[in-house]
Amino acid sequence: MTQPRNTPGVPAALSGAVDLSGLKQRAESTKQQPAGSPAGGDAAQPPTGAAGAGGSSAPGGGAVVDVTEATFQSEVVDRSMETLVVVDLWAEWCGPCKQLSPVLEKLAAESGGAWVLAKVDVDANPRISQLFGVQSIPTIVAIAGGQPVDAFSGALPEPEIKQWLDRLLDALRDKLPGIRAAEQSGGAEPAEEPEDERFTEAEEAFARGDFAAAEAAYQRILDAEPANEQAKAALNQVRFAARAGQSDPSVIAKADADPSDVDAQLAAADQEVAQQQVEAGFRRLIDLVRRSAGEDKNRVREHLVGLFELFDPADDRIAKARRDLASALF
Repeated sequence: MTQPRNTPGVPAALSGAVDLSGLKQRAESTKQQPAGSPAGGDAAQPPTGAAGAGGSSAPGGGAVVDVTEATFQSEVVDRSMETLVVVDLWAEWCGPCKQLSPVLEKLAAESGGAWVLAKVDVDANPRISQLFGVQSIPTIVAIAGGQPVDAFSGALPEPEIKQWLDRLLDALRDKLPGIRAAEQSGGAEPAEEPEDERFTEAEEAFARGDFAAAEAAYQRILDAEPANEQAKAALNQVRFAARAGQSDPSVIAKADADPSDVDAQLAAADQEVAQQQVEAGFRRLIDLVRRSAGEDKNRVREHLVGLFELFDPADDRIAKARRDLASALF
């Protein structure tokens, strides 16, 4: 699963090698002890919490639950067999925890039960933090099917957390029945955002092949919102479509016949990308960078970088082409 960032503070959780049933025996032995007696020779008194020292034999309700060592099995491990459980490891003295926890609680409440937030005070429940190998807090661990599947540390911005949760829910929806059940009940359905008429205008122009109108529409959005990444990406696509549409597909044969014709090579690369021969187009321009010098070399490089922007930066083809371009340049 793709993770938002590597989290050195929870290596065990990220490896998926944690045995989360480790607290179950301790919890059960705690429930069998007479009131006031220790749970073991060197063990501390069972911590108190939202579920009490006795815990519960079945998962409780609510989108946010306070979890102790005694209730960890039922509230986290058992629950995670049905739905995603996100464990928030926090402490009262932790400043970033006070920023992150309210955001997580808000998102859990808005999820309508698609996932559950399990809050663990690490000072009161040290064995849970030891279980995950936590080195810093706040640390957030996603549990599914009784095992950690992802994690992050630190107080991330709300949009990043939402993206992280969305990726997890998408990956787990067919594996954990509680997710789909909550969504189908209507509890987790987000309110539909009204369509942005500016984008609608641009998309309609693009659909009818009016690239000039589409480009103008996206440019107006960027004039008003220079940081609008959606409009930037769309504008790149429109400009490429217009450029590729103006060249004759036979330009590929022309470029192959005359490797020194820079204009033909650029147009041929556009055609290859437009025809889904992406790697061939990249390779053509990288080879041209190696053969070129001065202004021609810079022109080819800029054209290739512009083609990169048409794709997801995480695309393996982009990563390889960027490495090859660096090698050609230096």
